[in-house]
Amino acid sequence: MPLLDKIKDHSAVIGVIGLGYVGLPLAVLQTQKEFLVIGMDEDQNKVDQVNKGKSYISDVSDEDLAQAIGSKRLTALTNLNLIEKCDIILICVPTPLTVNKEPDISAIIKITQTIAQHAHPDMLIVLESTSYPGTTEEVIAPALMRQNFEIGKDLFLAFSPERVDPGNPSFKTHNTSKLVGGFTPACCATAQIFYEQSISKIFPTSSTKVAEMTKVFENVFRSVNIALVNELAVLCDRMNINVFEVIDAAATKNFGFMPFYPGPGVGGHCIPLDPYYLAWKSKEYDLRTRFIELAGEINEGMPYFVLAKLQRILNQAGKCLNGANILVLGVTYKADTGDLRQSPATKVIELLQKEDAQVTYADPYATTFNVGSVEYHAKKLSPSLLSKSDCALILTAHSQFDYEMIVRHAPLVFDTRNGTRLVDKQSDNTKLL
Repeated sequence: MPLLDKIKDHSAVIGVIGLGYVGLPLAVLQTQKEFLVIGMDEDQNKVDQVNKGKSYISDVSDEDLAQAIGSKRLTALTNLNLIEKCDIILICVPTPLTVNKEPDISAIIKITQTIAQHAHPDMLIVLESTSYPGTTEEVIAPALMRQNFEIGKDLFLAFSPERVDPGNPSFKTHNTSKLVGGFTPACCATAQIFYEQSISKIFPTSSTKVAEMTKVFENVFRSVNIALVNELAVLCDRMNINVFEVIDAAATKNFGFMPFYPGPGVGGHCIPLDPYYLAWKSKEYDLRTRFIELAGEINEGMPYFVLAKLQRILNQAGKCLNGANILVLGVTYKADTGDLRQSPATKVIELLQKEDAQVTYADPYATTFNVGSVEYHAKKLSPSLLSKSDCALILTAHSQFDYEMIVRHAPLVFDTRNGTRLVDKQSDNTKLL
């Protein structure tokens, strides 16, 4: 049966390679549309958890995962040889940075080599992992061509970037607009038809490069604007102006302004990483993207600003950071999620360690947190815990935190997220970023 017919009657077998924040929700979604899905991941622990119906990702419930496993529509394994049994392959592997902040697409290269060995005619291969513009065309396509496949005729290749927003209650995989860029028009059309089976809005682009650039640009846009308000926060601190009040006041304008808010740094997989992919690629074209690189520098400097201001707050209270009991409130990178990837709390706590501060933390979404060789265990937030601290440092403004209690019982509060905004601001023990 031709691939398009298999897609339309949902008899196509889908292979999802990488069962992380992108791959697992995508795999479960396809089972809900009655596709048969083979999930593949090199992490045996993830595979075991999936097959037990136990989700390790907040956006996938145990109930939905258990239903996918119980229906026999989802199977997870580490064996990549079953790629040859699949009609559609979705690549959802990590794309981190090297220590020198250069793209590390080794996972894409490795899996591409394996796919090329097991590929067969009438197969659709889609890269979902974020990478620099040109990755699909320069890395994946040549590997398939070396196996004598004519892309767009023998098999189909596309790029369709993930747009995951962990913890977002309104937008999940099925109702988040999906970009699709094909290596050829036939590739784009095939990928579009596939994603239309499970996702509400599909937007085709003219090429894989356009889709790749669009995805990176989305996160560059956020990075630059966050850097702008972070720099504004530093200036407002010098001028003794509440930066959050300034932003909220600016947001009353009916047009031409989009509010972004400062914080102790940026986290997650996208914003701290993706801009560097574009900055690195730009050098191939004799262009240095100074604006993008500057934004990265500003955002990466915020933990140092937090440390400096914390020292000043303690000094004004007659205390020293060395030996101080610092209670960190929130260590995930984003409020109301358990996602620890690239959390700015990691760098802040690392800096506190170097100053010999005594660090404890409370976070309802993260029971353990590792910084360097130290493993921290979450404490239950209580008046007693707060009163024993020298300063409560709010790094993530979880809605579960009782901010009235925090302000009432902590000797000092340093709020980097404006979580205490609904608490009486007359309290002189609370300082904002």
